[in-house]
Amino acid sequence: MARYVDSTQQLVVEIFTRDLQKSMGFYRQIGFELISSDATFATLAWEGHRLFIEELPQLPPVLEFPQANMRIMVPNVDAYWILINEMSVRIIKPIGDRDYGLRDFTIVDPDGFGVRFGTRLPA
Repeated sequence: MARYVDSTQQLVVEIFTRDLQKSMGFYRQIGFELISSDATFATLAWEGHRLFIEELPQLPPVLEFPQANMRIMVPNVDAYWILINEMSVRIIKPIGDRDYGLRDFTIVDPDGFGVRFGTRLPA
């Protein structure tokens, strides 16, 4: 089957936020690149893969545990673990080696969406 669009545009995560500026700041601090933004919508990217953020100030309260998360693969997850601890964000799953072949951890963004960083474990 022929590709309809480039793979970095095929599956795009779009999340909602109560405060676009706060959310953009969070994602830029953890390593996303800002592509564009206006008063209520921003496009960020991680290695060309898009993240859309739309401001909806009347979102329901943040859940205790995220309904979903996005995974970001990095070459050194321990470096991101240090960054995250300096940021004092809420950690859902602390760093550890997992039986599914990754060393990873999961945090939540300011609106309760999960973000998981992972590195492959040596074979």
